[in-house]
Amino acid sequence: MNIDELLLTAELAQLELTESESVALAEAVSQMVDYFARMQEVDVDGLPPTTHALLTENRLRPDTVRESTLADNLLESAPDVEDRFVVIPNVL
Repeated sequence: MNIDELLLTAELAQLELTESESVALAEAVSQMVDYFARMQEVDVDGLPPTTHALLTENRLRPDTVRESTLADNLLESAPDVEDRFVVIPNVL
């Protein structure tokens, strides 16, 4: 990408770039384009699509039903409870 294309793109994106920012951005964009071109050269035929480079299977734990007293413990510590609901003062 040359500097004129970069300045036009910045203008369309409503970005105001200084001269030094334009030069630095032009270099960064050129490096990215070169990197993308190198990526196009990699042979990926026969490789299955992946969402993560290292993850080969989902890390899921089995669902097990367990008794919990968490709700009861929370309700016991509430200052005022009515039919298993915490009662709060009226705001209005």
